[in-house]
Amino acid sequence: MNAIERLRANIVSVYMGNTQAVDRIMTCLLSRGHALIEDVPGVGKTVLANALARSIDCSFSRIQCTPDLLPADITGVSIYRKGTEEFEFRPGPIFASIVLCDEINRTTPRTQSAMLEAMSENTVTAEGAIRDLPDPFMVIATQNPYEFEGTYFLPENQLDRFLMRVNLGYPAPSDEARILLQQPSRKVLQDLQPVLNGDDIVVLQNEVDAVRMTDSLVQYVIDLVSATRVSEDLQVGVSPRGALALSQAARATALLAGRTYVVPDDIVSNVLPVCAHRIISKTYMHAGDTLTTRRIMQKVLESVPSPA
Repeated sequence: MNAIERLRANIVSVYMGNTQAVDRIMTCLLSRGHALIEDVPGVGKTVLANALARSIDCSFSRIQCTPDLLPADITGVSIYRKGTEEFEFRPGPIFASIVLCDEINRTTPRTQSAMLEAMSENTVTAEGAIRDLPDPFMVIATQNPYEFEGTYFLPENQLDRFLMRVNLGYPAPSDEARILLQQPSRKVLQDLQPVLNGDDIVVLQNEVDAVRMTDSLVQYVIDLVSATRVSEDLQVGVSPRGALALSQAARATALLAGRTYVVPDDIVSNVLPVCAHRIISKTYMHAGDTLTTRRIMQKVLESVPSPA
């Protein structure tokens, strides 16, 4: 069993829900991207994030997002040491390889924005100094749907930093029966042992970079994102960062399938989770309109011919 199969099997042993969501999270990790898991409470968002974190032997931190959370609570603060008469920087929870942000949309946009630099540049500027984050580094954020009470919209520039927005859905009856019998969140999750370390993940990420993508497939990605920028249904199309995310996700999907080259379906299967949260419709001026943007993105996907 290779490294990818061991990681997938370890996560699935605890997260007994949508197996496609497991591959989505692994794709984000191998693409050096971040994942936003959105769904109603109780479907296993935190279990899935914890299962991934516990499967890798690297630093892990968890941020419980609340309305009174401040930016310094995430990035860190300087503390005055009386003995040395100097200020000492105490790193915040963002200085970990895997950072779980529980219910990110329950904290204010100002605090959410504290993670922008970390998610795009793997650095944090605090107390006038630029500080590097670990390698690998990944943010896994969970959030409830926007119509739930006490939630804030994530700023568009924050959403654009997430490689994917993943919806879990309800488990199949057979999987739900396993959940009731094994209660993974209470017993199995605590006993989960790591199967890979941080260096193993970096090796896999480098392998993703080496996956081949032909000129015709690169042009296919460009055609897809260009179509969103001229769509009459959209106010904002997919950014160049989104185009890069789509191509990198396709490479990671190919590696997960055991290939060293990208096929058209690797791109098609990632268009909605990678691109739908990056566009803004003209009828609803916010990227939180999930159903509308997914429908428009599907329409764009069907309108652009695939190289296959």
